[in-house]
Amino acid sequence: MKHTRIALIASLLSAPQISMADDSGMAGLDLPGELSGTLTLTTDYTFRGITQSDENPAVQGSVDWSNDLGKGFGVYLGTWASNVDFNDGSESSTEFDFYGGITYELEKWSFDVGVIHYTYPGASNNLNYNFTEGMAAIGYDFDVVSLQGSVNFTSENFGDTGDAQYYKLAADAPLPYEFSLSAHIGHQSIEDNANFGVPDYADWSVGLGYTIENFDLSLQYIDTDLDKTECADGCSASLVFSVGRSF
Repeated sequence: MKHTRIALIASLLSAPQISMADDSGMAGLDLPGELSGTLTLTTDYTFRGITQSDENPAVQGSVDWSNDLGKGFGVYLGTWASNVDFNDGSESSTEFDFYGGITYELEKWSFDVGVIHYTYPGASNNLNYNFTEGMAAIGYDFDVVSLQGSVNFTSENFGDTGDAQYYKLAADAPLPYEFSLSAHIGHQSIEDNANFGVPDYADWSVGLGYTIENFDLSLQYIDTDLDKTECADGCSASLVFSVGRSF
């Protein structure tokens, strides 16, 4: 149950060459592509509407590589990490995600197909926390708003809970004074609901973003349609504030 990066780094990047020269004075080695990273502090790590840090703050970071292949195609690889607390007595306190994929852009259309592998170092093997998802997304930029629809799917979900699919529709729009508005609605279906702990459910969010002095500020309202009888803790409405820096 982790951070999905449907957009991942998703857009196609025009990538300059990275030149690396060794100490022997040999000619530099030109590596294609662009490296980037993020560092974020958030008041709660939520994934698809459910807390992953027991409603406590989390420190998160990513390192990404992307490359323009030409003719609208691009490729990306990356890793993302966060502290977690499932409040289940397990030894896992960290999540590492590894992902990669191919993007394509055609005028105002964007396409993304990729794979995400979620790992939880320290968790017992019999918990079966580690799992892999496939992902496909399609987006369109209307200038005043960008829309993206996506699906994540796996044959063996977190905690050995069988097939699972997550469908999502997201929107992003610029606002006056350099603010931005984001929103999404999603639906998570899981084969083994009893083992997972909650029935199939919907989640949604609405958020404001603002960048100041190269720091990205975000305030999100996050909620699900799960009630107290279906999810006793960690699924109710919350306000999540985060501060991030890209480099």
